[in-house]
This record gives sequence, C-alpha cells and structure tokens, in this order.
Amino acid sequence: MKQGFFTRMRQAFSGKAQANGHVPATLPPNWMGGMGGPFAYDAANMFGAETADWNPWLRSPDAEINIDRDRMAARSRDLFRNDGWARGSVTRITDNVVGAQFRLVSNPDYRALRFRHGSAFDAVWAKEFRQAMEAEWRMWSENSQLFCDAAQKLTVTQMFRLAFMHQMKDGEALAVLRWMPENIEMGADYATTLQLIHPDRLSNPFQQMDTHSLRGGVEINNDGAPIAYHVRQAHQFDYFDAIQSMTWDRLPRFTPWGRPVVVHSYDFDDAGQHRGLSAFIPVLSRFKMLANYDKAELQQALIQTIFATFIQSPYDPEDVENALSDGELSQYQKMRQEWHSENKLTLGGARIPVMPPGEEVKTVSATRPNSGFDAFQGTFLRNLAAGIGTSAEQLSMDYSKTNYSSSRSSMLEIWKTMHRRRNDFAVSLANPIYSGFAEEVFDQKRVPLPRNAPDFLDGKTAYTRCSWIGPGRGWVDPVSERQGAVIGLDAGFNTLERECAEQGLDYEEVLDQRQVERQMMAERNLPYPQWAMGSPMNQATKKPDAE
Repeated sequence: MKQGFFTRMRQAFSGKAQANGHVPATLPPNWMGGMGGPFAYDAANMFGAETADWNPWLRSPDAEINIDRDRMAARSRDLFRNDGWARGSVTRITDNVVGAQFRLVSNPDYRALRFRHGSAFDAVWAKEFRQAMEAEWRMWSENSQLFCDAAQKLTVTQMFRLAFMHQMKDGEALAVLRWMPENIEMGADYATTLQLIHPDRLSNPFQQMDTHSLRGGVEINNDGAPIAYHVRQAHQFDYFDAIQSMTWDRLPRFTPWGRPVVVHSYDFDDAGQHRGLSAFIPVLSRFKMLANYDKAELQQALIQTIFATFIQSPYDPEDVENALSDGELSQYQKMRQEWHSENKLTLGGARIPVMPPGEEVKTVSATRPNSGFDAFQGTFLRNLAAGIGTSAEQLSMDYSKTNYSSSRSSMLEIWKTMHRRRNDFAVSLANPIYSGFAEEVFDQKRVPLPRNAPDFLDGKTAYTRCSWIGPGRGWVDPVSERQGAVIGLDAGFNTLERECAEQGLDYEEVLDQRQVERQMMAERNLPYPQWAMGSPMNQATKKPDAE
C-alpha cells in the first residue's frame, strides 16, 4: 500500500524512510518549514521539536468558555479570596475605573433634536435639561433609604463598583432593572430599582448542554443577539434554598417597548461570545504558582527561625537510656550532673552548658529568603501585571525602584487601559441603567421639554446621551503637570471640562464654587489671591527630575 505524505514525514525522523528509499539520505535544512518546505509558515509545523506536542483545539468562543466556565470562575475567586496580589490587583483596577464616585454627566444631543424637531432644542435647553436630569439621578442613586437598590443596601455607585469587581474576578456582571411601586408608598421618588445578580446563577435550565439558541444561560436569536436570560432563583450550592436553586426564571432582555430589563456586562475577546472571562485567566496558573512559592519561602524561613539552635548527638536516645539505666557509668553520669548543678560554670555572667559525651550545640544558618527571591518575584509580578492590564508598581504597591519619568510613562499607558475599561463598562452596564431610569423621569414629567417635543421613546438616544466621571487620574508631579494643563488650556489644546473630568471633577461645579468663593471674598473685603484671579501659573516652578 502506498504510504501517505505525513506517514513518510514521521518515518523520516526514525530513519525508516531513508532505509526504504522514500527520502534522500541528506535532507535540506528547511525541509520541514519555511521557504521551500511543506509548511509555508513555521508556526504550522506539525513535527518540529518545539511544536510537535502543541495542538490546541479550534473551537468557537462559547465552546471554549461555557464548558469550563464554572471551574475557571471558582479558581479565580479562590485566588481573589486568598492571595494578596490578586485581591490587590482587583482593588487597584476597580479604584481607578469606578472608585468612590461614578458620576453621571448628561449630554443630550440637542443638535440632533433641533434638526429633527425644531429650533427650541438649543444649548440653553440642553443646560437646563442636564441640570434637571443630573439632579433627579442624584435623588435616586443616592437616596438616603437606598431605594435604588432592591436589597436596600448600596447606592448606585457602590453597586457599580461591586458589579465591576464581579466583572474582574468572575468575568461578567449581571443586573436586573425591577419595577417596585411599593417603594413609592414608603417614601421613594421612583419605582425603578436595581438588583445585582451573581453571575453563577446565569446558566442553562437543569444544566443542559448548549444549543443553537441557548448559550450558557443566554437565549439568542438567529443573529446571535441576546433576547432573554435564564437565571436560577438561588445559587446552585445554597443548600438552604435547594428547591429555588433548581428553579430557573426566564427574564427578557427588554420589555416589549424597549426598556432594559437585564443588563449583562463583560469584555469581548472574540466575535460570537456570550459569556465573559475573568481578567486572571491568562495568568491564573502563574498566579497560583507564585502564591505557592511565596508560601514555601515563608514556611522555610519560619522553620529556620523555630529551629535556630539544636543539639547533635551520635546516640539513639532509647539505646543510651537502656545502657545507662544500671551500672557504674550511670552512677558516674549522675555524680557529674549533681556537681555541675551545684557548681555552675559561667563566663562574664553567661552560663556555660555542660553536654554529655559526644553531643554538641549547633545553630542553623538562615538561608531564607533566597538571594534571588526578590528578582524572581519581580519578574513574575511584571508578567502578571501585563496580563491583567495594570503596572507592576500598582500591583505590588512598590514605587521604590521608579523615578518621575518611568512613573509618568507607566501611568500614561495604564490610564489608557483604565479609560477604555471605564468606557466599556459605562456602555454595557451604566448607560442601559440610566436609560431605564430616564424613562420613568420622563413619565413623571420632571425634566424641562419644549412644546411639541417628541416623547421619550421617539428621542431616547438623543435624550439619554451621557458620559461618566470616574475617579481622578491624579498627579505624579502636581506642580509641573498642572502647569502643563494651564498651558494647554491657554493654547486651546484642551477644555476645562476635560481637564476637570480627568481629575474626577464636574467643571460646572468648579466654576460655580469659584464664583461663590469670589463673592464671599468680596463681601469680606478680602483681596483676591492669584488663584482666584485665574492667572497662569508661575513659569519659574521647579522642573521634575527627568532621570
């Protein structure tokens, strides 16, 4: 039978093909890949020493994620609970993306509304609308009785922060916009409430395998768009809610008129993906190995500390006891012990121990931590930081090895990632929630609208256009960086709105507050300081060290 091409290739390595005359005795150096070889790319080489055992499966994103999703999520959460580096990385990223504030900035598209519905939609109306909508959002999202939360535990900003932490460690965040008119009877302004759902509860009913229209609990149409979500009434391992844990609710993504019901947020790595992955997944194994290595080093150091001093003896304790139990040698040793107990030998006040024959006192030399431990750990941390999208300095909270230039460069690169994460999170989770809330605000007629304005559903996209102010970027060198900001504003390269937003501030509040402070100074006959006059910063400020 004639041998196949790949069979002849394999035999060439064992020498059988040469003996049978299938291949020449001398093979060209590039016969397995590269130019002139059977593989146009070395990366496709099936028989090379580096790639022969590297044969990953080619699967769809849902097939790659959903089958092993629970195991990966459990390992990520275990790492988050028990490893300081992992928990610190999630905390640092969350503090930079959401932080202590995630403020709504309403930016209605008055130009689009003006072109479609008349000149009454102008900049003056947009300002009045923005102020009214932001005020209503604050009244709802920061309600003192926390009616914005179905569980009445958190403000909206706190729920956003918790949702983003879920997205980091579990790979996704899940929220439901509920309608609870009973809250109005208890003093709430709105019936809209937000409920966070643990991502583990999103699953196929009765753990059935994925189908054409059901992927990991997400029901999709023929175009791959989610139309409904299947959510357990309780977590699968809640033994106290065993019946509810085996009961699924089908929640539509939207109401029939388009109001969001379920909001599902996660990072997309592939087209056709319907569930998310933890940020730890690419470095999960390395994270665990580093945790084990740290633990082993600590255990070794502890053992060496506990057993710093020991006695070395050539005799077995039991044999010595039997030999000395009777006889003259036993009596002699007893006499020696009595004499030394009554006549203690000292040197400079320190007692000199007297050991039995053949025994000696030794100490353990400390060899932990290993001399290369810091460098090894630093290499690992840089790899982990790159994998989860932060800097090694932020991950380790160690800035001792950086100067101004390196810190500034690192901060700029990381800020791009944080800014992108904030925008993605806003688009996928915050914006739909704001849209659902705005619908009730319009229904209660609590925002100014010109005559003959379109209703909310007809102008929803223009009405709900917005952005979000997160935590401030901060300064590495406040003097020089603020000086550069002023120069950029004077040159027209930036706006006060953007500069304030980068530092977590609302420019209108800044201007209003400065106006109030100037008025208070004038009322008290106080001279205006330089900052109150808005003068450019002194150009003679000390420049940062650029080493």
